[in-house]
Amino acid sequence: MDRRTFLRLSGATVAALSVGALTPQRAGAAGSFFLHGVASGDPSPDGVVLWTRVTPMPDAVPGSGLGPAVSVGWDIAEDPGFRRVVARGERRTGADWDHTVKVEVEGLRPDTYYWYRFSFDGTRSAVGRTRTAPPTDFAQERVCFGVVSCANLEGGYFSAYRDLASRADELHAVVHLGDYLYEYGSGDYGPGPRIKRLHEPAHAIYSLSDYRMRHAQYKRDPDLQRLHAAVPFVVTWDDHEIADDAWSGGSKETPTGAFPARVAAARQAYAEWMPVRDLWSAPLYRKLTFGRLVDLSMLDLRSYRTKQPTLTEEGKPAGRTITGDEQLGWLIQGLTETDAVWRLVGNPDMISPLIAPQLPYVVTAALSRILPIPPQGSSVNRDQWDGYPGDRDRLLSHVYGHRLRNVSFLTGDIHTSWAAQVPLEYGDYPNTPVPATELICPSVTAESGADLLRSRRLARLAQRALVAKNPHFQHSELVSHGYSLLDVRPEGIEFSWHYVSDRTRVDATVWQAAVARIASGDTTVRVGSRV
Repeated sequence: MDRRTFLRLSGATVAALSVGALTPQRAGAAGSFFLHGVASGDPSPDGVVLWTRVTPMPDAVPGSGLGPAVSVGWDIAEDPGFRRVVARGERRTGADWDHTVKVEVEGLRPDTYYWYRFSFDGTRSAVGRTRTAPPTDFAQERVCFGVVSCANLEGGYFSAYRDLASRADELHAVVHLGDYLYEYGSGDYGPGPRIKRLHEPAHAIYSLSDYRMRHAQYKRDPDLQRLHAAVPFVVTWDDHEIADDAWSGGSKETPTGAFPARVAAARQAYAEWMPVRDLWSAPLYRKLTFGRLVDLSMLDLRSYRTKQPTLTEEGKPAGRTITGDEQLGWLIQGLTETDAVWRLVGNPDMISPLIAPQLPYVVTAALSRILPIPPQGSSVNRDQWDGYPGDRDRLLSHVYGHRLRNVSFLTGDIHTSWAAQVPLEYGDYPNTPVPATELICPSVTAESGADLLRSRRLARLAQRALVAKNPHFQHSELVSHGYSLLDVRPEGIEFSWHYVSDRTRVDATVWQAAVARIASGDTTVRVGSRV
């Protein structure tokens, strides 16, 4: 979605050894070979993906196509001192994969911390810590995720990542819901020029070399490195990993005929630079399990969707889809067959209907070049599920008709914080059934409503009007940046919002705001403060 389209060992010891071991200062000991840190992802009960990037010679910079093929060693151990190594090996890499290294380790013990590192030419990388998922047949009592999305490097400092890394001992994984990076040129979006955080390359990215360079720049950020090194990630992409408002056949800012090459470049760079399993033999959408407590279905809402409808295109025409038939069928089947207590869906784009109310001229005027809201109100964004009501109806009708309990969508994209009771029929709420809930995290740095309006007062006016028009939303906050925490237990879930004091300050602090609570077997969302 065009964000400018919506409202312009023991606890202490383990923490010191795991998170502290991967601070940028310690990472500097890796010399010039491991400049982009280490990462892990897609944890299963017996395995995990490990990732790094090696720079075998000074000229072999990301995107250059230079540098020889080399072998990189890796170790994974049960302790941070690597006295109990459980697996090791070597992996070949070269310019064809931009010297990135990815290892899918198997044969590990479930719900266990492991430490890992890489080596090249006698030099070791920084040490990372990861964690496997609980066994699939285990009645897990608690699972906790960090939930993030929309991190524009030119939008500010990644203080949210830094604070989330400090909570690593609480987390099973970080769920990243997309817009891990932004494709815009330098100075196009956010306060980057003012705070001297500028994109590389300076132009909007199109080629494979461009996307590799942009991924590499983000991986050099010290706060992102710290978080990757501390916790495994579960990721999906949204549009900005490719192009703004991308769909399966194009994007509004990509010249006609140029999109196939652009999306191929974006996909290859993503496969190289992200800690995900092989994207060439399997789709990005996938399911992860965390004991019998959580099934997490991660969606890909860019690769199979048809073009977004315009504001004048209403109805549910055959063929219009946000998921594609195969992915939607996979999701419905997975939600139906699981016996997990909680059915969570990693959902890049808002599924709850959102209708814009009549707003004061001062608000609509400020948003007019990016959100032309008709005077009588309208669906806010057709890039969301609002543009694809047929898919939404099919999914929600199945959830309701089959009495599937505890379905909750975890959403990013919209740069603001929300909690919703997702209605089966928007126009009949509150008399319509509520098959599911939706919990939406804020952006890490990308423009919020207050940033676009340049006024917290106007943003708060807009959020009150939006909730009044859309009473199925139990919470809305259009001002702040940060991250969310999801605490899952058999009896219920808590989703809390944590906000950064100032995205443009490297020394920003983080504070907790509201928390949404949902009891097992219920779709009522109750929002308050944490006790």
